[in-house]
Amino acid sequence: MSTWVFDLGNTRLKYAEVGTDGLPGEPRAIAHDAAGDWLRALPRGDVACVASVASEERRVALLDALSTRFARIHRVHTQPRLGPLRIAYPVPAHLGVDRFLALLDACGSGPALVVGIGTALTIDVLDAAGGHRGGRIAPSPRLMREALHARAAVLPEAGGAYAEFADDTAPALASGCEGAAIALVERSLAQATTLLGAAPALRLHGGGAATLRPLLPAHDWVPDAVLRGLARWHALAFA
Repeated sequence: MSTWVFDLGNTRLKYAEVGTDGLPGEPRAIAHDAAGDWLRALPRGDVACVASVASEERRVALLDALSTRFARIHRVHTQPRLGPLRIAYPVPAHLGVDRFLALLDACGSGPALVVGIGTALTIDVLDAAGGHRGGRIAPSPRLMREALHARAAVLPEAGGAYAEFADDTAPALASGCEGAAIALVERSLAQATTLLGAAPALRLHGGGAATLRPLLPAHDWVPDAVLRGLARWHALAFA
């Protein structure tokens, strides 16, 4: 029986087949497009596990396409607890399913600060027993740049390299927006260490992380954290 996991984000779909070791294989990624070309590349199999933070239109289109290719489809939602993981939010539905799954993937490896960088920057604290201790949400550096450009077109939407004190507008924007994200992660690490009584491992994932990685403290890079969480969800839900 073949099981596939699908992570539908705001700009692209990532998916992979779960191997005999219970982990997703090499991920594939395709960007959304209004013409529906991204749906024609989907695989076929027995079981599909789907997590989505995208628009309802994109989510429905994906589920419709998968229904012709898979015998069973499971749409995954945030749960108050699963395995050792316990969510801090009183209303679990308020915690994005991508954050839930990244936490599920990290659970069992000791205390962690799980940081996702996509459209938003999300930060979640996980203790050694699997307790989610809360988190933060902020705009990602890319979204900051887009918002500034939308309000002041003279400020470029992209370009420039990080510099501690830049000598032109584009690098100053890169430095400011990326620096804001770095500062938030560093403060969260310090505060999480105080909260937990031990320094958590920093676990980083998300399509917007590449430019920040050289500037962040030592970390574990887990680009397929959500897909790994989906595979673990399937294993726990149907154990």
